[in-house]
Amino acid sequence: MLDKLKHHLRNMKPLDVVIIVVLLLGSFIPHVVYGMQLSQVDENAQIIATVKISGEEVYRVELSEDTPYEKFTLEPDEGQYNIIEVDGTRIRNKEDNSPDQLGVRRGWISQPGETAVVLPHQLIIEIHAESPDGEEIHQEEDVIIPM
Repeated sequence: MLDKLKHHLRNMKPLDVVIIVVLLLGSFIPHVVYGMQLSQVDENAQIIATVKISGEEVYRVELSEDTPYEKFTLEPDEGQYNIIEVDGTRIRNKEDNSPDQLGVRRGWISQPGETAVVLPHQLIIEIHAESPDGEEIHQEEDVIIPM
């Protein structure tokens, strides 16, 4: 195995190293953009969680320290269920009967821009920020970075 590694390193050109470094650094761009978006949220903004089934909003709650604990069941379609849990500043899809359990494995979400999705049930939990007067604070949804 060491011989194979030496063979590959011998065959690398200087431009190969530059390309690898650029790609590695580029992989951190989404994290930087997300951090910048979070820093732009006003301290007075309300953090709102919405639950949508097939694009229709079925539940909405402000996430704050004063938000009481709540657990409820949604039935998107016959034979399907999702148990949604709200605990103060966070929300999650606690349990469902979807085959892949991706929404359950997502866990708690609490920051604007975070989502939990259960595709087989067409259920989406989204977090966004609203100004105190009720207007949604729009963050950049599409970031295009020229390379």
